[in-house]
Amino acid sequence: MQAMLLSALGLALLGALHAQDSIPIQSDFQQDKLTGRWYSIGLASNSNWFKEKRHLMKMCTTIISTTADGNLEVTSTYPKGDQCVTRNSLYTKMEQPGRFSYTSPRWGSKHDIRVVETNYEEYALVATQISKSTGPSTMVLLYSRTKELSPERLERFTQFSREQGLTDDEILILPQTDKCMADAA
Repeated sequence: MQAMLLSALGLALLGALHAQDSIPIQSDFQQDKLTGRWYSIGLASNSNWFKEKRHLMKMCTTIISTTADGNLEVTSTYPKGDQCVTRNSLYTKMEQPGRFSYTSPRWGSKHDIRVVETNYEEYALVATQISKSTGPSTMVLLYSRTKELSPERLERFTQFSREQGLTDDEILILPQTDKCMADAA
C-alpha cells in the first residue's frame, strides 16, 4: 500500500513538473524591452484567493523596471475598496531568459514566472506556476501597453489559459477603471 501511494505521489509530481516544462518562454527574450508601464487586462487562476476575490477585481497598472543586478522590480497599483494599493515584487532572473522566480514574503509561496509571448509594444502573456503549502496553482496574466487590446489578443489569452487547464470560470477579462491609474505614472 505504501509503495503504491509513493508511486502515485511520484507520478503526480512528475506530472506537475512536466506541466511546468510544457509552458513555453518567449524566444529571443529581450528583458530591457519589457520594462515600462503595463495595464493588467486579463487574469486567470485556479487559486482559492482568485475564486474568492474575482468579483472585486479591476484593471491595474504595473511598472516593470530592471534592477542593477538584472532582476525585475514589478510594482502593481490596484483599486481595493476606496483605496489604491501598491505592491512591490522582486522577480529574480533564472538561467533561461524570460524566466523568473519569486517568493512571497507574506505567504511563503514560490512562483515560477515565464514570459510566454510578447511583442513588447502591445501585449505580454505571462504564466506563473505557484507552489504553496495548500497546493499548487496556476496564474496567467495578460498585460497591455494601453487599456484595450484587440479581440484576437484577448482570445489568445483565453485559449492559452484553457491550455493550462483553467476553466472559463477561472478566466477573467478585468473591468476597466480610471481609479488608481494615475498613481502609477
